[in-house]
Amino acid sequence: MSRLSRGAEALRPPRGRRSRLGVEATLLTGGVIVAAVVVLALVSFVWTPHDPGAIDASRRLALSSPQYWLGTDKFGRDVVSLLMVGSRTTLLVGIVSVGVAAVVGVPLGILAAMVPRWWGEALMRANDLLLAFPALLLAIMLTAVAGQGVVTAMIAIGIATIPSFARVVRSGAIGIMQTEYVLAARAAGRRPWGIALRHVLPNVGSLVIVQASVSFAIAVLAEAALSYLGLGAPPGTPSWGRMLQEGQELLFVAPRLEVYPGLAIALAVLGFNLLGDGLRDRFDPRLEDRR
Repeated sequence: MSRLSRGAEALRPPRGRRSRLGVEATLLTGGVIVAAVVVLALVSFVWTPHDPGAIDASRRLALSSPQYWLGTDKFGRDVVSLLMVGSRTTLLVGIVSVGVAAVVGVPLGILAAMVPRWWGEALMRANDLLLAFPALLLAIMLTAVAGQGVVTAMIAIGIATIPSFARVVRSGAIGIMQTEYVLAARAAGRRPWGIALRHVLPNVGSLVIVQASVSFAIAVLAEAALSYLGLGAPPGTPSWGRMLQEGQELLFVAPRLEVYPGLAIALAVLGFNLLGDGLRDRFDPRLEDRR
């Protein structure tokens, strides 16, 4: 190696340092975006620039001004207020749907890892049948059968996300079941449910957190799509997807009515995806060698 090459190599940051910086940057960026969405939703409970439900025909399609920061929609409602209140719907749907998926999927994944192998394989093949349907398509089917509404959308999205939790948790639990402390607990006669609660569940917690972040992003997209199709939030309920639906007929007259909710959805999904990637890189032991 030449002297110049050795000098350049000496000035280059260590691989582990560059990797850690990348993980921290991803985690920080995702956390900031998610925190901004949460703060926006919390602030909307106590303050909005205008009443999001107030219709004023005289202010219809008003442009940005000191009074209406992002203008008004076709009903004369303030766009900023709608975006703020719509973030509450987005977070509510995400929290409930991810909660439903985790409550069902995590025990199912642990059960599939602890039962005899052929029982576990049978559970996973049934899980794969549900996983074969795209989450959005399954949510549309369930919502169309059960009827329109935010509650129905939350349950539908949660059911569609259960297979992802079950699959991830089972893969982690299988490795944990082969560890020495679990084998010792089984040899000592500890009951299976005790092993699951004391040894398996705490050790798959990081996998659940990462999967919850990724599933939250999927839930945001699914809720927006269902509301856009008229299967989610009913008319009059502020929602980013509903805003897209109401503004589509004015796409060439007032394209900003599509841009603002579209950007809000994109940023929220980006934030949760970055947060999930950062958490995965932080907690995944298989990436230690790269840091």
